[in-house]
Amino acid sequence: MSKTIIVSNRLPISLRHRNGRFEFKPSAGGLATGLGSIYKQGENIWIGWPGNTVDDPEQRAEIILELHDLKMAPVFLSKEDVEEFYEGFSNETLWPAFHYFTQYMVYNPEHWEAYVRVNQKFCEAILKKAGPDDTIWVHDYQLLLLPQMLRDVLPNATIAFFQHIPFPSYEILRMIPWRKELLEGICGADLIGFHTYDDMRHFLSAVGRITGLSSESGYIQAENRIINVDSFPMGIDYDKFAKQAKSKKTLRYVQQFSQLVEGQKMLLTIDRLDYSKGIPQRIQAFNQLLEQHKELHGKVSMIMIVVPSRDKVQSYKELKEEIDLLVGRINSEYSTLNWVPVHYFYRSFPFEELSAFYNMSDIALVTPLRDGMNLVCKEFVASKTDQSGVLILSEMAGASKELQDAILVNPNDRQGVVDAIYSALSMKPDEQQARMASMQESLKKYDVFQWVKVFMDRVEHVKGKQAELTSKDVDAKVMNEIETSFKKAKKPILFLDYDGTLTGFTSDPQKANPDTELKGIIKSLSKKAQVVIISGRDKDTLGKWFEGQHIDMIAEHGVWVKKKEDKGDWELYAEIEDNWKDDIRKVMEYYVLRTPGAFIEEKHHSLVWHYRKVESGLGDLRMRELFSHLKYMARGYNLQVLEGNMVLEIKRPDINKGRAASAIMKGEEFDFILAIGDDWTDEDTFKAMPKNAYSIRVGYAYTQANYNIKSFRQVRQLLHKLTQ
Repeated sequence: MSKTIIVSNRLPISLRHRNGRFEFKPSAGGLATGLGSIYKQGENIWIGWPGNTVDDPEQRAEIILELHDLKMAPVFLSKEDVEEFYEGFSNETLWPAFHYFTQYMVYNPEHWEAYVRVNQKFCEAILKKAGPDDTIWVHDYQLLLLPQMLRDVLPNATIAFFQHIPFPSYEILRMIPWRKELLEGICGADLIGFHTYDDMRHFLSAVGRITGLSSESGYIQAENRIINVDSFPMGIDYDKFAKQAKSKKTLRYVQQFSQLVEGQKMLLTIDRLDYSKGIPQRIQAFNQLLEQHKELHGKVSMIMIVVPSRDKVQSYKELKEEIDLLVGRINSEYSTLNWVPVHYFYRSFPFEELSAFYNMSDIALVTPLRDGMNLVCKEFVASKTDQSGVLILSEMAGASKELQDAILVNPNDRQGVVDAIYSALSMKPDEQQARMASMQESLKKYDVFQWVKVFMDRVEHVKGKQAELTSKDVDAKVMNEIETSFKKAKKPILFLDYDGTLTGFTSDPQKANPDTELKGIIKSLSKKAQVVIISGRDKDTLGKWFEGQHIDMIAEHGVWVKKKEDKGDWELYAEIEDNWKDDIRKVMEYYVLRTPGAFIEEKHHSLVWHYRKVESGLGDLRMRELFSHLKYMARGYNLQVLEGNMVLEIKRPDINKGRAASAIMKGEEFDFILAIGDDWTDEDTFKAMPKNAYSIRVGYAYTQANYNIKSFRQVRQLLHKLTQ
């Protein structure tokens, strides 16, 4: 029976060494809560590092057995692994890059080697547990290489990946020397999830620019499958926080804490110690509030909880010292015998006490400089069961896309934050209630369990889409069937597109001439069948490239035809007016001037705008603009605008490859027909084929063809088989 394997850098427990033995402490994090609904079921399991180094083989064996009972399996890391992979590459290269703190990025080849090594360790641990039908869900930035490592060994596995931190723009990602390997690693997954649409957009842009893989509507076209990229904003266990806020234990703490700060409005901030959280900026904004509004002295305090994290790292040590200094300064300047402006705690609190802080606070100040989601703001909203209180939230947190009823601020605009706090302090109770009720409604609906459900449903959906395409895959069985059918045939015919079908694409279209291998294949095939090269290329180029070959050629999508028995010139198959060209050419030239690398190719019946040499992203943008412009003009001239592979072509709709192919077959009885092409212009050929024909689309796009094939290399492999 199939199972789900959850994989993350850390297991949802902490392994602690006490009194000569190890003990486990469960994690209270949001991810552990949400995924508890999965990994505790059936044969499912969670694989990850237990959070401590264990070198003794006997202790390792004992831990494996104990974790097995908890439905977990450990990946043991050495001290060196932790230093170089986790503290090194993960947190000194990826973390600052993905949070836009480029000044902290470290480019250490040894750290990269450790990152590869540890991802491989995780892969080996998974392979010991994984069956062919299992679903493997990999989490976060520490394991970006893992999906492709798994795909290499388990090509048909169901693999999903979710990133919990932001994904940076291409401009930031390109700074990392190993950016291509990282992106290819993630693309081993079938479904790739992010918290926000912005992260998803950045990822797709980077994949297109760095790996060359194209995407459309959130689907990446990989060589042998489609990959879905989508946004899934993560929620919290809403009921857990709402219930805890009303519990007797929490209410006792509320009463106890409130007596200490009686008559004061409370601001709450809770963060892990990290430079991405904007803690010093927040203290400075609070200081500015007290400077500008003397009437608030003695009436407003800030409860500031900073959870210790990576305090051995130099940049974090410096951050801690800066926070200590700022808090010391503000308290020494404003404190009185019965008022302390900032109640600063550098430690974590039990859940009941945290709930009390959420419950009693009037304002939550959540202002990270960059954050993937940020669940603190959601926990605060869920805990306000009386619907009082105000959330001030940074636009840079993923949660801001959902919690539109918060007061949204730019954390870099200090005066804006000061004004937001002042506005929140004076907000009327009915407005507080209306805003809080709206946010609570959203959080109840999209809680962490819904997040898990939506994500897992999407995995199934993607696998279904892949199955549709795989069912049409030209595998060994289909190849053998085509070969057998071809060898039995008395009168076979083959329609072969050129670019992308018989050869790959090049930056200069004129340099894509047939190599020796291809010429040999075509020559051998032409002795056994009628071979028709049917291309959008101009007649002079095709004629030169296949000079001396005993084949038929159709150029410019069916305008020119040259039969093998004709020794003379090309025959103009479709005479058409070209009085439209001047107007269209002017528009295309305008876009060439605006787009470095673009150029126009003129054919007898069409104009083609090429953008293969244009900067990735800009080419797509200009092509879309030009497409809209030409679509409008085309109506007046009865023309058709066609989108090809890095080209945009405009021509008459009645001139197409399908019409030309039908003319070649007219009056003939072929007992074997094969048509292969790679883009939308070849769809006309596929439509024109009789039912008994074999039609094959190169690449994994949706098509009228009977089959899909991986790439031009597999096309050559198939054609080579037919020549034997």
